[in-house]
Amino acid sequence: MPSEQPPASQEPASQEPTAQATIVDVALRAGVSVATVSRALRNYPNVASATRDRVLQAAGELSYVADTNASRLASGRSNTIGVLAPILTSWYTGEVIAGVEEVLRDAELDLLISTRGLVDRRDAFEVASAFRQRVDGMILVDAYFHDEGARMNRAGIPTVVVGEHMAAVPSLSIDDRLGGEMATRHLLELGHRRVGLIGGLITPDVVSAVLDRRLAGFHAALAAGRLRRDRSLIAEGNFTIEGGRRAARQLLANDNPPTAIFCLSDEMAFGAIQAARELGLSIPRDLSLIGFDDHPVAEAIGLSTIRQPVRDMGRVAARLVADIIDGHEPVSRHLPQAIALVARSSTAAPSR
Repeated sequence: MPSEQPPASQEPASQEPTAQATIVDVALRAGVSVATVSRALRNYPNVASATRDRVLQAAGELSYVADTNASRLASGRSNTIGVLAPILTSWYTGEVIAGVEEVLRDAELDLLISTRGLVDRRDAFEVASAFRQRVDGMILVDAYFHDEGARMNRAGIPTVVVGEHMAAVPSLSIDDRLGGEMATRHLLELGHRRVGLIGGLITPDVVSAVLDRRLAGFHAALAAGRLRRDRSLIAEGNFTIEGGRRAARQLLANDNPPTAIFCLSDEMAFGAIQAARELGLSIPRDLSLIGFDDHPVAEAIGLSTIRQPVRDMGRVAARLVADIIDGHEPVSRHLPQAIALVARSSTAAPSR
């Protein structure tokens, strides 16, 4: 008789489970360091295309899946970048953070945002040091640390500053004084001689050098045009739309009102436009207005302004701090960012 066949339901002999590949296995297969594998898989820009392709091929052949938690424990890193800013409700800060987030998302890094304690530069180092324990590096947006940068550098805190030129810590900023001059000179060249300014601190507690620098540029342009300073032509707008509206009404109630107004932010200029309409004034026939930033709404309503690459600054800062964390020192300690005058329909020669 033929021998009996085993039942169809009989289980095959058990096999040993295949061990899951590690980042070390990928590095050995690709012939690179573990750090290079990490940077390649996180799509960092400082990895050669051929090297990245080799790492990806090795990871695919080994069916390697990155374990984020294990990687963090092994490396002692949080894979998190922190952003510290004194206030988050301004368009400027939001744009910087949006740029930071774009880069970190592509690099598979987390973002932690905080405003706590950044109201006095004397507390800056302590706040930053406490925050440092939760992140691998920090981006400071308009925090104005000044001489605290040297202490942070000595403490080994990978930090990039946005909005201020610093010597001890990598930074990027625009020339706010030049921007103030450019905006004011544009109005003077159109023939305006009664030029107002709307500025003002963000809040009474937040220290900001932007106001002083743009105001200095305003005064420098007036001096070059042989015009005297007139305190009655300056009002505080607190960098808000409503603040700009109130400030514009104050300036336009002057016995000899300005024919043109330079607003230190586009948002304050939006408020000034509202005030002019409420008073029955036509822009630019009765009043010329220029802002600062090039907010997306500025183009839609024809507002002349000084353009600064705000979101790009966030992107650059994120790449810079990530490179520093990976041991790549920046070529330059400070990266100046270009600005440009954008003349639109809100500015013209005075009609009177």
